[in-house]
Order: sequence, then structure tokens, then C-alpha cells
Amino acid sequence: MRLVIARCQVDYAGRLDAHLPMATRLIMVKADGCVAIHADGGAYKPLNWMNAPNRLVEGDGAWVVTNPKGETLTITLGEVLSDTDWPLGVDPGLQKDGVEAHLQVLLAEHPHSMEEGMVLIRREHMTDIGPVDLLCKGADGCTVAVEVKRRGDIDGVEQLTRYVEFLRRDARHGTVRGLFVAQQIKPQAKVLATDRGLTWVEVDYDELRGIESNVLKLF
Repeated sequence: MRLVIARCQVDYAGRLDAHLPMATRLIMVKADGCVAIHADGGAYKPLNWMNAPNRLVEGDGAWVVTNPKGETLTITLGEVLSDTDWPLGVDPGLQKDGVEAHLQVLLAEHPHSMEEGMVLIRREHMTDIGPVDLLCKGADGCTVAVEVKRRGDIDGVEQLTRYVEFLRRDARHGTVRGLFVAQQIKPQAKVLATDRGLTWVEVDYDELRGIESNVLKLF
């Protein structure tokens, strides 16, 4: 991971335009190509970012990051205060809690509960940026990367987006699409998933375990 602390101006051009005036910020360039700009606040969320795959060109006084959609992130550098590179190696990923881990096992045993006609290829399919929870084959013939969460939020959608982008680089997988699965998915995560071209589905953990849900139903 490359960490650059610099006075910079950031301009995004794409689905909408966004401008960050000159100020001191942290620029992170990850091994997978993701570029993120952070301020000294705002918790984990960057002020702006460009996910991989993309192309970073470092020019005289400015960096230009371009993705395959033609969106650009231009970072105009005023003064570079620090520029360091720290190889972090392969991250083992977040350890799932008991319910989430069991939910993944149940979905692997019953992939049709996520989508009619879906079959499992393998669990924990490893990529350069971590393991995909479930790699499946859809009834449409597509390879499906499935990210499983107990509660689905925006971070899970971002994670699945990165996995899908990496899988698409390998022609052996053919056409690749992503499916976000959770017991509950936040409205913002549903919107982001749809915007990213991903599908999502909410599943009933008790039904998967063969236990009748205690939620009253009409039928």
C-alpha cells in the first residue's frame, strides 16, 4: 500500500462532477489499484475514490486515474509532505461470526434458495484480494460471485464489487456477475448494488435451517 500525504485538489468527472479544494489529505493507493482520498476525520469513509480496475498516470504535478467507464479522478498536487510504500501481503479477511458462517454453509448446500437453477462451484474461492464466499453457476450460464453477510450494508457491496472485477479479468470464468445475499440488506446497500450492476436477495436463516419462522404470514 502506498501512502501519500499531500496538499492536493481533487476533481471527479463521471456520472456527476465533484470538487475538493486544495487541502492537506491522505492519498491511499492499494495493491489492487484502488485509489482513495481521506481527510483527518469522517471515520473510514474516503472523501472520494476510484475502485479497481483503473489506470493511474502520474504526471507533472497531477495524477489522473481513469476507469473503463471513462470516469476520471484528477489529483492536483500542491506539496507532497510524505510518500511511503508498505507491502501488506495477502489479508486473510474478516472472520465471520457463527451465524454468518453457518448461513454460508447452508447456502452452499442449497444454492437454489438464492436463485432458481443455481449450482455451487466451490466455497471460499480465492482471488488476489481475498476469498469469494461462494462461486456458483447460474441457470443463465454465468459465473456468479456470491458475498454472504448476516446484515448487508454498503461495505459488503463494495467488497463484492472488487471480487467481481477481479474475476472478470480471468477469461476462464466467462461472463461474471455478482449476487449480494444477507438476512437483511440496508436500503442504501440495495441502491448501490443495483447501481453497480449487482443483484441482491434476502434469505430467511430459520427457513434454511428447516425451522419455521416465527414471523406470522398470510399463507
